[in-house]
Amino acid sequence: MRMIGAACLVAISGMLAGAPARADWVPPFKGNDTGGIIAYSTAHAIDVRQLAVDHCAGYGKVVKFLSVEPHDGGYISFACRWVPYGANERPLRAAY
Repeated sequence: MRMIGAACLVAISGMLAGAPARADWVPPFKGNDTGGIIAYSTAHAIDVRQLAVDHCAGYGKVVKFLSVEPHDGGYISFACRWVPYGANERPLRAAY
């Protein structure tokens, strides 16, 4: 019984060692209610400003862009802020 358990352990370890870890992969868009990041490589294909505005408007907030790293592997980061005082209405989402 111990030999079968040891053989299974060795087989599972071998399969896990051969599988890629994929620790270097990040989705092109990732965010939550406080902000997010957009991969710079997707900035040429889509309107990243509208993507960020729609994302923050879903939480009832407005977008504030923080930084841009204009190179391969770089990101555009943004923060979702509460609507400024004096604003009459909530942020609008774009209709597609």
